[in-house]
Amino acid sequence: MPPETSPARSAIMRAVRSRDTGPERIVRGLLRSFAPGYRLQRRDIPGRPDIAYVGAKRAIFVHGCFWHGHDCARGGRSPKTNADYWQAKLACNTARDALALQSLESLGWLALVVWECELKDREALARKLRAFVCD
Repeated sequence: MPPETSPARSAIMRAVRSRDTGPERIVRGLLRSFAPGYRLQRRDIPGRPDIAYVGAKRAIFVHGCFWHGHDCARGGRSPKTNADYWQAKLACNTARDALALQSLESLGWLALVVWECELKDREALARKLRAFVCD
């Protein structure tokens, strides 16, 4: 159980969305131009990918660098308050992500993780998405 937090911090955390985030909308916008027909948040697919091409068995996860423990500058930051809680929370997220990718692979799916920091270079991201979806 996390330690007590301030009402302001609680309000900030409540505002964090789990779907239809800004990064997800950007990725979907890129995909819409060359590979429409995706499905969102499919509960019947392991890991509940953000974007799924069911017929092609391809799943795309759009991960926030902090929340999923990416090794970039933003993901590498460590919270100063409640550090033990956050380290455990982020470790659980990372383990859950790895399990989801393993489960998808065992079912014959291909999976791609798009990190929030990759949105800085939209052209490179579009090439990466096109290669993943269209090949």
